[in-house]
Amino acid sequence: MSDAVTGLAPIAGKSQNALPRDGARLRSGALVLLVQIVLLAALLTVWEWQTRLSPQSAFLFGSPSAIGRFLWQGLADGTLLRDAGVTALETGLGFLIGNLVGTLAGLSLWYSTFVSRVVQPFIVAIGSIPIIALAPIIIIWFGTGLASKVAMSTLSVVVVALVTSYKGALGVDPDQINLLRTLGARKPQIFAKLVVPSSLADIFAGLKLTVGFALIGAIVGEFMSSSVGLGHAIFQAGSLYAIPKVFAALVGTIALALVLTFLVGRAERMLMPWRDHL
Repeated sequence: MSDAVTGLAPIAGKSQNALPRDGARLRSGALVLLVQIVLLAALLTVWEWQTRLSPQSAFLFGSPSAIGRFLWQGLADGTLLRDAGVTALETGLGFLIGNLVGTLAGLSLWYSTFVSRVVQPFIVAIGSIPIIALAPIIIIWFGTGLASKVAMSTLSVVVVALVTSYKGALGVDPDQINLLRTLGARKPQIFAKLVVPSSLADIFAGLKLTVGFALIGAIVGEFMSSSVGLGHAIFQAGSLYAIPKVFAALVGTIALALVLTFLVGRAERMLMPWRDHL
């Protein structure tokens, strides 16, 4: 019985030590959130005050109260939710396709140093092309519907996903690879058991980065040819000099990006539970 109690003592001590750390983390998170809210409130207050003092400033920059009215109107009549839904679909499809293709290609380059050296200048060349320069070609190839926006979003993502996943594959410890080889593991087994798990950190870093790129690609596609979506709403409001309406659509875009980033973070926690997430 005493042995059992002795064996449980380290566990109990560990759990007791974990409680203060969890409490400190919660207090730190609450303080960070409070500071963020105060800064945002101060910014909106100064912004509103300046636009009320100057009609020119109100025209050029809008005002938080006017932006809030457009947001409420867009939510009430459903136009903001409709536009956000369309852009979310385009962004989500481009994000998934681009990351899937790019990650598989980047990890596959680990198999052959020769092939990676051959394709490297082509990857750099494709990655250096501004996505907006491809918009006319994409519209000719895919039309003006959903496919062209998904293609723009995919192209915005695929090179970044390829580079980050390949970087993760190259960063695998050579000693661990040699150890598996001495144990009789073949290259496919080393790839599945070591390279892919070791590359997850870089892959998820790329996923978080490409959320914004996928959204940019979809918005640019909507700028070029669209009758719905947040990009179309921004372009239409800008052409009418309705600055508060532009900012209202931008708020919707930011909210969409935050939701997608949150989902990527949740997926990372599910697939990499051993990491200590702050």
